[in-house]
Amino acid sequence: QVQLVESGGGLVQPGTSLRLSCEASGSFFSINTMDWYRQAPGKQRELVAAVTGGGRGNYADSVKGRFTIFRDNAKNTVHLQMNSLKPEDTAVYYCYVRATVGLNEYQYWGQGTQVTVSS
Repeated sequence: QVQLVESGGGLVQPGTSLRLSCEASGSFFSINTMDWYRQAPGKQRELVAAVTGGGRGNYADSVKGRFTIFRDNAKNTVHLQMNSLKPEDTAVYYCYVRATVGLNEYQYWGQGTQVTVSS
């Protein structure tokens, strides 16, 4: 099993920055995928950024050039550095992990952390 603990959300003004973190712990063979999703009120959950084990990031068009995802494999942690935040970035952000436990792969979601961008 895998437990995910997220941190770093909050209320910030437009144009500022935040860093979200998600740490995975528990009994697993490997962490295969560590991604960040978000869900704004009245909207579907969407993929914000994904990072491969090798560290390559893929981003939603709406955040390219402003957000950076990076992993610390030694600590089973993924971070989302969010710069130049906009009001439309306001959402609950979720960490998403696929991990190998035993012989099977499972998916896990964090509890979510609120990010509010407002003046």
